Amino acid sequence: MTNPTRAVEEFRLPDLGEGLTEADWVHWAVAVGDRVELNQVIGEVETAKATVELPSPYGGTVEELLVEPGQTVPVGAPLLRIATEDGPAEPAGDSDGPSRPSVLVGYGPGDAPQSRRATRRISADAGRARDGDPPPARPDAKPGARKLAALLEVDLDTVTGTGRGGVITRDDVRRTAGHGDEPTAGHGEEPTAERPHSPAPEPSPERTTRIPVGGVRKRTAEAVSRSAFTAPHASVFLTCDATATVDLVSTLRASPAFEGVRPTALSIVTRALLHAITDEPSLNAHWDDDTGEIVLHHDVHLGIATATSDGLKVPVVREAQRLSLPRLARSIAEVADRARTGRSTPSELTGSTVSVTNVGVFGVDGGTPILNPGESAILAVGAISDRPWVVDGALAIRKVVTLSLSFDHRLVDGEQAGRALATIGAFLGDPVPMLLADT
Repeated sequence: MTNPTRAVEEFRLPDLGEGLTEADWVHWAVAVGDRVELNQVIGEVETAKATVELPSPYGGTVEELLVEPGQTVPVGAPLLRIATEDGPAEPAGDSDGPSRPSVLVGYGPGDAPQSRRATRRISADAGRARDGDPPPARPDAKPGARKLAALLEVDLDTVTGTGRGGVITRDDVRRTAGHGDEPTAGHGEEPTAERPHSPAPEPSPERTTRIPVGGVRKRTAEAVSRSAFTAPHASVFLTCDATATVDLVSTLRASPAFEGVRPTALSIVTRALLHAITDEPSLNAHWDDDTGEIVLHHDVHLGIATATSDGLKVPVVREAQRLSLPRLARSIAEVADRARTGRSTPSELTGSTVSVTNVGVFGVDGGTPILNPGESAILAVGAISDRPWVVDGALAIRKVVTLSLSFDHRLVDGEQAGRALATIGAFLGDPVPMLLADT
């Protein structure tokens, strides 16, 4: 009788699509010693776009977990090792038919049904180590330990890790650097016996909390930095009377056409922006760095800046210029709700051509928003509040709002931005004729 062969297979983080090169490990669904089946979910990672469930490409026993929750993992890095019998398992779904690339759901072939907590699963065979030499191994270390090692000029290859599974911690780095277990604020000074009895008080270490950055927050930081230092930003402002818009919203809420959806002032503002784009198409464009050309978009894919518990997300209303006001209001509410509850697919959070942000919901009058990368304009809407206003030569209390339009000065001039903002303000001042003209 032939004894079954035993092999240890290494599962690496697969390519998650859309140019994403890394992900944050959220949690493990298995532990060392657990028996796992082929395609069993072993854990979750969070990318800038979505939370992804990873299924095991092997059946066997978990021998080692190689990453910690919260750790940022580059594509191709090992995640865990599984001891298999009778050789490595065949990739799930292998056949004589054509293979399909493993991509994150929402970007192309291989869409999987939505699972719990709005996570997405990717193909199990995507993380198998490919034939040939594996990428050079690097020491397993927590992100904070890597940063500290770079600061103290410590080679991680010389550090012995004492964390779970041999992971290198900050204390390990300090010991190797000769700092013992003292906190970073000690600047490497060796403790002395006389220090506790010294008449001069020791300076208190700075009270700080360091928060690892990953997922949506990391992607947002990268996007706004790239935008701020690539596109020459400029902004124009307008304070206008929006009383007629507020009155119209109250009327629309009682209309059968808006049954099941609650129209808001933002619905009218976005319609006003779409109206302005018909006269100033450069607001719905982007600058092509490779060719030095201005690319005008024929369809308006409207980005709705949405605050979520994970950070800022910009879900997209596709071809917004084709939607009636009830459908536009409904679409805005739906995409924003999906973003807030974590149910947006990656494709629903990309591809906007112009954006709007409603900072008024936070009770502020206005701001200067940063452009979404690849867009030429973003409109910020402040709080609508009662203010004194001159109407027909007399002072009155009106519903007043401040608007600000940030734009890429490479393709939008101040004249174009100013005219567009004036058009939006006029629309809010008397929306009914404008809405009738757009139908």
